[in-house]
Amino acid sequence: MPEPSSAGPVDVSERVHLLDALRGFALCGVFLSNSVTWFSGRALLPREQAQAQGAPLLETVVGALYAFLIDQKFVTLFSFLFGLGFSLQMSRAEARGASIVPVYRRRLGVLLLIGLTHMFAVWVGDILSTYALVGFALLLFRKRSDRAVLTWVPVLFVVVPLLISVAQRYGPELLHGAEAAALSAKAKRAEDVANRSAFLAGLSSDSVVTSQAANAKFAWQGLANPGRPAWLCIILGRFLLGLWAGRQRLLEDVERHRKLLRRLLAWGLGVGVAIATLSLVINLRNRGTAWPASPTPWMLGLRTLREVGYLFMGTGYAAAFALLFQRERGRKVLGVLAPAGRMALSLYLMQSLVSVWLYDGWGLGSVGHLPMSRVMLLSLGVFAVQVVLARLWLSRFRFGPVEWVWRSLTYGSAQPMRLASASPARAAH
Repeated sequence: MPEPSSAGPVDVSERVHLLDALRGFALCGVFLSNSVTWFSGRALLPREQAQAQGAPLLETVVGALYAFLIDQKFVTLFSFLFGLGFSLQMSRAEARGASIVPVYRRRLGVLLLIGLTHMFAVWVGDILSTYALVGFALLLFRKRSDRAVLTWVPVLFVVVPLLISVAQRYGPELLHGAEAAALSAKAKRAEDVANRSAFLAGLSSDSVVTSQAANAKFAWQGLANPGRPAWLCIILGRFLLGLWAGRQRLLEDVERHRKLLRRLLAWGLGVGVAIATLSLVINLRNRGTAWPASPTPWMLGLRTLREVGYLFMGTGYAAAFALLFQRERGRKVLGVLAPAGRMALSLYLMQSLVSVWLYDGWGLGSVGHLPMSRVMLLSLGVFAVQVVLARLWLSRFRFGPVEWVWRSLTYGSAQPMRLASASPARAAH
């Protein structure tokens, strides 16, 4: 019998339920982050208005908890799972005697199209297109040793972003002089403020055309963001850590790695909490103080330190989730999130559609008006409904609707959608 020439789609029976539940957990945190920062318009508000909105005691406490426990931690976890998923796909393809490269390239190409459509037509904060682009770079590491993969993680996470930041900060001074560089930085900061103000005005419009045109314009402006190269390196570093974890079957064989996971839990939360505490103290001490137009050396170092903290905290969350999932009660509670994780792409896009209606002027018009506490409650309510919908959907269908489109375009044929249309064994699962 000839060997297959390409990898096939993953059957329902092949899924790792811990990973599905962990992905659902990460999706919830990502939604909270997106809602607090962007959907609600908080990141677009003038500094004074944002500070006034967060001044009440309740908002101060909620804001501190958000910064400490949620901000960027779940985005890091979600990126980690993307790399782990790549490792899982690669091992399954190798077991079938197939090459992952052709299918994976098509998979990333389709994801890129979905992401770009999402970015320009729905919401500027799309991450799918970024994941697709960085995913092509991940292919370069598929045959590298574990040691090489782990060596590249700190390089991409710390060294390269720090070098890029230093070059962007001090390069203009060396080329054009300190005064010209300061004027250029000030002008760029003013331009950024103007663009955000125009975007907020567009989102506040009662016309869906005006609102989405403002979104597309802001997305186009953001493509030239000087921080993007460093951000891409950081994401690739997260992917590589997930790739290594997948190779070790860290979350597929938890019992065998229980000791290592406990160490990752202790170190992840220990270092992550320490850095988060330091960052929170610095933020509270500098509250109400205007930041300089150009980042100072200590600010550049703090940014890098924060990213390291996000990585450690996200790793700690993953380890804690995996260990709790091994307990019967923990598996029952956390397993509720598994359906959401199985159709994370569909729910992610649904969150954008629902959120632009909740916040933009043509919808309920609450952009820029809701305090953080209400935004988080609203987001948790929306996600709870999504968890129920995902469970109902997957009781009849094999994939989420967008996952089905993604798979069908990747493999060049319509995949079986209804559970009844699959084989009896598959339907049982």
